[in-house]
Amino acid sequence: MAGWGEQDEREFLESYDPRAYDPVSVTVDVVALTIRDGALHVLLVRRGAAPYAGMWALPGGFVRGVRDAEDLPEAAVRELAEETGLTAEDGPLERVHLEQLGTYGTPGRDPRMRVISVAYLAFAPELPDPQAGGDAADAAWTPVDALGLTEAGDQRPGTTRRLAFDHARILSDGLERARSKLEYTPLATAFCAPEFTIPELRAVYEAVWGEELHAGNFHRKVLSVPGFVESTGGTSDKAGRRGGPRPKLYRAGDARLLHPALLRPSREEEVR
Repeated sequence: MAGWGEQDEREFLESYDPRAYDPVSVTVDVVALTIRDGALHVLLVRRGAAPYAGMWALPGGFVRGVRDAEDLPEAAVRELAEETGLTAEDGPLERVHLEQLGTYGTPGRDPRMRVISVAYLAFAPELPDPQAGGDAADAAWTPVDALGLTEAGDQRPGTTRRLAFDHARILSDGLERARSKLEYTPLATAFCAPEFTIPELRAVYEAVWGEELHAGNFHRKVLSVPGFVESTGGTSDKAGRRGGPRPKLYRAGDARLLHPALLRPSREEEVR
C-alpha cells in the first residue's frame, strides 16, 4: 500500500479487534502407523471426556495459541507424546517420520465449536505399546483391517470400534497417502530397522498395500531403482528360507523419489 509505514501498521494493530470475527479453534490429529505381527496398525486413544467419551479416536488436541504458543508440528508431537506415553526422551519419537496430511474444517465436525483440524501422518518401525496419558483413558495399536473403513471415508455397519468426530475420514485419507507414497518414494524404509533385508521390505509393502507381491519380481524391481537401497555388505543372522543362504542386508539409499515407481499390482492394471 502506497505510503504505508511502520506507524500506520502499529496504529492498525492497536485498533484491531479480533472479536469482530467468529471464533475458530485449531486442533491437530495424528495418523500414526506401524507394522506389528505383519499387519498394518494405527494408534488410537479412547476418549476420557466428552464429547464422544469412551469412543476411540486418533491422538490429537488443541494447539496452544497464547500460553506456550507452538507451531503445528510441535503440537502434533506433543499430543502424540501426551496421549500415548511415547516420548522423545525414551527414543521412539526420534524414529518417527512426520508429515502434514491435510486440513479438515467441515462445519459441525466438532459439536463444541467451530474447529479446524490439521492432520499429520506418522510412520515408525516397531513402536512399543503406548501408555495412555493426558485426557486419554486408554491407548492401543489397532489393526487397520479391524476398523471397517470404506472407500467413502466412513465405517461399515456393525464395526464395533467406532471412531469419534470425522476420524474415519482422516484415517482413510492417511492410508491412501501412505499407500501412494510407497509407490513413488522410499518411505517404506521408514517402517524398517536401520538395516533390513529385501523380504522384510517386501513385508512392509504387503502390509501397507494389503496385497501379496511376487518375491522375485519385487526383489528385481527394488534393486533396479537407483538410490532406493544400498547394500551394507553384511547378511542377516537369520537363515534363508528352506535352508538357503542368509539374505543380504540393506539400508535406505539417498533417493528422494523412486524412478521407475513401484506400482501396486491393482494399480498396474489401471495404468496399462
